Amino acid sequence: MKNSDSALVVGAGIVGLAIARALAVRGHRVTVLERYDRAVGASVRNFGMIWPIGVTNGAAYERALRSRAIWQEVIDGAQLWHDPCGSLHVAYAQDEFEVLAQYAEANRALRPCALLGRDQALAKSPALVADGLRGALFNRDELLVDPREALAALPGYLHERYGVEFHWRTPVTAVESGRAHSGTRRFEADRVFVCSGPEFEQLFPQLYAAAPLTRCKLQMLRLAAPDDGLRLGAALCGGLSLVHYAGFQQAADVAPLRARYQAQYGELIELGIHVMAAQNGRGEITVGDSHAYAHTHDPFDEQAINARVLDYLGGFLRLREPRPLQTWHGIYPKLTDGSSEFVAEPLPGVTIVNAVGGGGLGMTLSFGLAEEIVDGRYAAVRRAA
Repeated sequence: MKNSDSALVVGAGIVGLAIARALAVRGHRVTVLERYDRAVGASVRNFGMIWPIGVTNGAAYERALRSRAIWQEVIDGAQLWHDPCGSLHVAYAQDEFEVLAQYAEANRALRPCALLGRDQALAKSPALVADGLRGALFNRDELLVDPREALAALPGYLHERYGVEFHWRTPVTAVESGRAHSGTRRFEADRVFVCSGPEFEQLFPQLYAAAPLTRCKLQMLRLAAPDDGLRLGAALCGGLSLVHYAGFQQAADVAPLRARYQAQYGELIELGIHVMAAQNGRGEITVGDSHAYAHTHDPFDEQAINARVLDYLGGFLRLREPRPLQTWHGIYPKLTDGSSEFVAEPLPGVTIVNAVGGGGLGMTLSFGLAEEIVDGRYAAVRRAA
């Protein structure tokens, strides 16, 4: 696209906002169309983790670091609460500690990570359960925002700084080359970017019927701030996260650990549970999560899943009385073929961007991916037949 070209972006979740920012920074006139009054989907139903440790080395990691840098720029410009606290992955068994040691050794020259002993881990996070703690891996890359605050503030920031226009309560019912329709209303532009998240099938249903996509439902909780003012010191991850994130599988032999977890925590594995905790500026702690995959999910949450998450959390996080303030579920698109994102051009001048990071890594990767797409540096676009 040439500077001063116009663009429409469908969807005001993190992917749509990232595309809008990348376009606007490069001088394009941008209009965002969002079906609701504000973002209410997966972009506000997550931990708020910008999470480079969750991706593999190479291009994905570089994209995550670029996204983190853009987040910092946006945070400064919009004056958002944030915490560059890093992440702490804890070990209460020798096999967990050995996986962390392998990761630290493999990434010694690649990432800002360090293997900590028991006392060092407790110094980093006094909130950890001390009994049985072997040590932890600390990584400095990770950054926290409050996703609800960030997604509420970003449209105003993009409008004031770059002139991005937003049309709320404007559901897009059809997209053609150079235009988008919302019922009888028509919006025209040189390019259209469709960033519709888990509601992907409402536009281009035939394309999506053939796409390797499903949906992931996850359950989460937000706990009240501890009465004693306890701070976590970092985003915390229990051992089950070691067999969830591809980065650990790339750098360490996790197969023996996975086999042990399958025998010891088979029910948690079946529910897709791995447990993390992130604390916001008010001291509230977001905890999760479970993972279930299907095209259509029941709208009902299972209290038993939340109870299992809290039970596992109690094994590494010292909370006197965990008091849930809110529980919810999120749904995001998930690729089933191992691809890193779904980027397609169903029509000339129309680009679909979805399932960033394969699904579930929108906060971590969207800003960097958006720049690659807008600049024409992204090479894996799925073209229309």
